[in-house]
Amino acid sequence: MEPPQPPPTPEARLHFLDYWRIIRIRKAIIVTVFLITAIIATAVTFILPVSYSSTAQIDIEPDTAADINPMSGSGGASPAYDAYFLQTQLQILQGPVVLGKVIEALDLNDVWGKKYGVGTFKTTETLEFLKNQLVLSPVRNTTLVDIIVYSGDKNEAAVLANAIARAYKEYRLDRQMQATEGGIKVLEDKYQVENDQIEAIRTNVDALRKELAITDTDPQALVPSSTLSGEQMRTYNDEMMKGETEYNKFQEQYDQLKALPQEKLRDVLPVISPDAVLSGLLDKYHESQQKYVTMTNDYSPLNPDVIRVKALVDEVNQQIEDRVTGIMTGLENNLNTEKAALDTLRQEVDTAIQKDNDEAARGQPYWEAKRNLANLEDYHRALAAKIETEKIDVAIPHTTMVYVTEVAEPGKDPVRPNKPLNITLGLIFGLVVGIGLAFFIEYLDTSVKTIDDVERAFQAPVLGVIPQNVGILADEGPESRYAEAYRVLRTNILFARKDEKLTAIVVVSAGAGEGKSTTTLNLATVFAQAGTRVLIVDSDLRRPTLHKLFHVANDIGLTNYLLKQNTLEEVIQTTSVPMLDFMASGKLPSSSMSILNSAQMKQMIAGLKQRYEFVFFDSPPILGVSDASVLASEVDIVVQVIQYRRYPQPMNLRAKQVIEKVGGTFLGIVLNNINMSQDESYYYYSGYYHDYYYSGNVKDQENAAPKDPDDTDRIGIKQKY
Repeated sequence: MEPPQPPPTPEARLHFLDYWRIIRIRKAIIVTVFLITAIIATAVTFILPVSYSSTAQIDIEPDTAADINPMSGSGGASPAYDAYFLQTQLQILQGPVVLGKVIEALDLNDVWGKKYGVGTFKTTETLEFLKNQLVLSPVRNTTLVDIIVYSGDKNEAAVLANAIARAYKEYRLDRQMQATEGGIKVLEDKYQVENDQIEAIRTNVDALRKELAITDTDPQALVPSSTLSGEQMRTYNDEMMKGETEYNKFQEQYDQLKALPQEKLRDVLPVISPDAVLSGLLDKYHESQQKYVTMTNDYSPLNPDVIRVKALVDEVNQQIEDRVTGIMTGLENNLNTEKAALDTLRQEVDTAIQKDNDEAARGQPYWEAKRNLANLEDYHRALAAKIETEKIDVAIPHTTMVYVTEVAEPGKDPVRPNKPLNITLGLIFGLVVGIGLAFFIEYLDTSVKTIDDVERAFQAPVLGVIPQNVGILADEGPESRYAEAYRVLRTNILFARKDEKLTAIVVVSAGAGEGKSTTTLNLATVFAQAGTRVLIVDSDLRRPTLHKLFHVANDIGLTNYLLKQNTLEEVIQTTSVPMLDFMASGKLPSSSMSILNSAQMKQMIAGLKQRYEFVFFDSPPILGVSDASVLASEVDIVVQVIQYRRYPQPMNLRAKQVIEKVGGTFLGIVLNNINMSQDESYYYYSGYYHDYYYSGNVKDQENAAPKDPDDTDRIGIKQKY
C-alpha cells in the first residue's frame, strides 16, 4: 500500500481586496509618480508652441476611362472595384509627386528657409517638414478625404491645405491625359501595322482569284454564288414536296385497287377514278343482265331471243373487263410518270448542290482570304474612328474624378496643444504608471504579507497577529487597545500545545528588529494577568533588550547564575505586574560565548519549570548567532516572530528549518507589526475584538481627563528573594 500523499499546496489567487491592499500600502509611490507625471505633463503642455489647423476636403473617385479600349466608344467602362485604391491615393497625396508640386508652386524652399533663418531649404528637407504638418483623414464609408494641415500661422495652414488639394487634382488630370495620349499613340501604331497587313492580304486575294479562276462579280460577297438561287431552291423544294405527296397518294390508290377482286374492282373503280365509258358499260351490263333474267323466266334458254340477250351480256361484260384493264394501265402509267418527274427534279437539285459544293471546295482559299480581309477592314475602320474620337476628347477641356468639396479656411483658435486633453492623459498615465510601479515593487517584494503567505510557504499555523505600533502592556494596563491580540496569541499557544507540561517557551526571529523582545514581554504580561506565575528570561546575551523595557540595570542576571557567581534567588527580580518575574541577561564575559550550551543551563530550565507555570526566553536572531539554535533545542516550545514586510520569505523559512534541524518543537508563527488600517485581510482576522474593545471605550476615553505622559506608571522592579 502506498503511503498517503500530502495534499497539494493550494494555488494563490488574488482577490479584489488584495489589489486594494497593495494600492493602499504603496500609496506613497503611487501619489509620488502621479504628481511627478502630472507636473511634467502640465509643464510640457504649456511649453509647447501653439499651432492652427485648416482642413480642405476632396472627393477621390477612380477614373472612369483609365485605359483606352479600341473596340469601345469614347469613355471606357466603369473600372473594377479596387480595395486598395483609396489607400494608394493617400500615399500618393503625401508623396513627393504631389507635395513637390506644392513646394514648387509656393516656393517653400526659400520661404521657409528665410522664415527659420537657414537660407534655403533643400527640397527633401522641405518635403519632410511639410509631411510632418500634414494629416490625411479618410471619412469612414465614403470617398471623401480631409486634408488637415497644422501650422503656427493660421493663414499658412489654409494656403497649404488648398494648395495640396489643387496639386493632387492636377496630378490626377495630368496622369489621365498622359494615359490617354499614350493610348492614342499605341492605337496609331497599331493602325499603321494593320494597314500594311490589309494591303498584303488584298494582294493575296487578287492572286487567288486569278489562280483559281473564280468568278466574283459582287465585291461584297464573302461566299461563292449558288447555281440555284434561294428562290429557285425554295420552288424546287415545294415542287418536290408536292410531287412526293401526289406520288404517294397515287401509289396508295393503285395498291388498294390492285388488291381488289375483278368483280369488285369494276364497281369501285368509277368511284376512285371516274370514267363515263366504264359507267355507261356498267349501266348497259346491268340492264342487259336484268333483261336476260326476265326472259329466262318466260322462255327457254334455247330461245333465240334469250340467246341473243345472253350474247349481249357477255359482250358488255368483256367490254367492261377491257375498260377496267385499260383504266388500271392508265393509272399505272400516271404513277410511273409522277415518279419519273420527281426523280428528275431531285436529280436537278442534287446536281446543282454538287456543283456548288465542288465550286466552293475549289475556291475555298480565295473566299477564306476574302473573309479575313473583310473582317480586318471592319476592325481597321473601327480603330480609325476610335483614334479620331480620342483625339477630339483630348482637345476638349477635361475634369478629373477629384472634386474639392470643402475649401480650407484659416482657423480661429489654436488646436495644438490640447491642454485639457494632454493634462488629463498625463494624469491618467501617471496614475497607471504609479499603480503599475506599485504592483511591480509588490511583485519583487518576497517578504511575508498575508496569513495565506505564511501557511502556504511555511506549512505552519499562525498563532497570532499583532497590530502595528503596540506598546508595553504593563505600562498601558489590562484594557490596552492591543491587549486582546496577545490574549488571542496566548489562547492559541495553550491550545496548540500537545502536552500541558510544555511550559518553557522561547521566542525567536530570523533577523533583528522583528519585535521578538516586545512580543515576549507582552505575551508574558498577558499570561501573568490571567493569574499564571510567569518568568521572563532575557537570554539574548549579545544584545539584551528586556532590561531597557523594564528600565533596570543589567548588572546581574542569567550569565551570573550560569557562571555560578550568584544564586537563582539573587538573579530573579519581581515586577509591578503581579505574577510576573524577570531575569536579566547579565554581563557576558568574552571567554564564555557558549555558556547557553551547558549542563548548568539545562538544569536551570528544569528548575525554573518547577517554580513557574510558564517560562519565557528572549533569544537573539536565530540566523545571526548560534545561541537561539541552542535555546530552541533546550526548551519545550519554539514560537517564531515574523515582522510584516521586513525580511524575505526564504530567510524566515530558513529560520524555521534551523529550528526543526536542531530538534526544537516548532509551535507556530506570530505575525508582528501589522498595519490594520491598510491591510483588510488582517482587519477581518482581528477586527472583531478590535471593534469590540475600542468602540465601547471611545466615549470614556474622550470624557476622561488627559494624562501627563510623565505620570505614566513604570514597571516596578525589586529583588524577589
